[in-house]
Amino acid sequence: MATPIKQPTPVPVFKGQPTTIGSRKTDRERFADGGTTLNVFSHGFLILWGVMILLPLAWIVLGSFKNNTEIGASAWSWPSHWSFDAFSRAWEKGIGEFFVNTVIVLVFSVPLTMLLGSMTAYVLARYEFPGNRIIFYLFVGGAMFPVYLALVPLFFMVSNLGMLNTYQGLILVYIAYSLPFTVFFMHSFFRTLPTAVHEAAMIDGCSHSRAFFQVMLPMAKPGLISVGIFNVLGQWNQYILPMTLMQQQSSSDPDRSMLAQGLVNLAQQQGYSGDYPALFAGMTIAMLPVLVVYLSFQRQVQAGLTAGTLK
Repeated sequence: MATPIKQPTPVPVFKGQPTTIGSRKTDRERFADGGTTLNVFSHGFLILWGVMILLPLAWIVLGSFKNNTEIGASAWSWPSHWSFDAFSRAWEKGIGEFFVNTVIVLVFSVPLTMLLGSMTAYVLARYEFPGNRIIFYLFVGGAMFPVYLALVPLFFMVSNLGMLNTYQGLILVYIAYSLPFTVFFMHSFFRTLPTAVHEAAMIDGCSHSRAFFQVMLPMAKPGLISVGIFNVLGQWNQYILPMTLMQQQSSSDPDRSMLAQGLVNLAQQQGYSGDYPALFAGMTIAMLPVLVVYLSFQRQVQAGLTAGTLK
């Protein structure tokens, strides 16, 4: 009796394996090659972006130590004599006064913005009540509303309150201007915090305010630092709002211009025979504080921006 011929068992073909013998690449190898290309492109773009930012900064800092002749001769040559005379001249021409005005405003506006914004975001993120989403979307809409459209009514509103060319008027406007983004950012961050910790605090007898200030707010420290840095940068570099609201009503009124206004005024005073080293020194004075703040809290800013995706 003839025995049937045994058919060979078919070899299963899995996804990602080559079906024929040869030099074809697997899916994993092709993905690795694409990832390498993407990394090269992204790193090259970051290097180009870094050069575009660092070169103007280096040019400004070097120019603050030169004289007019050296600035006109070569943009990238080293100063023949390192001197801080340009910084003293810039300070005496009003940069020092404008710097102090800006610091006074930010000392009050940034902490108040962070306090009010974090409290509002915490309530909107943790408590359900009628109108919760409507209030939140109003803040989101405020973050997208261009400030240029509100300059005229804002000017008359501050004028009717008698706060033109005053620190308190600009502080209130800065707070209102920065609140929408602060609430939007902190709302997302508070929603990522564990609910069990808040519930345990309430069971232990904490009041709502104590649970917020002693439990939830310390847990939100990375987010607070991140949005605080953004608020400092935005308010420090603000020009259009102080230009509109910090105008002298009479010659006897003190000049309470902010630092951005002071730099523009210093540039306009130069004319055709200007003191360019003093102008560069003033720009360096304006840049250094924000650079120091950002570099000091760089890791906290990165942790705050990525905390919502990691939790």
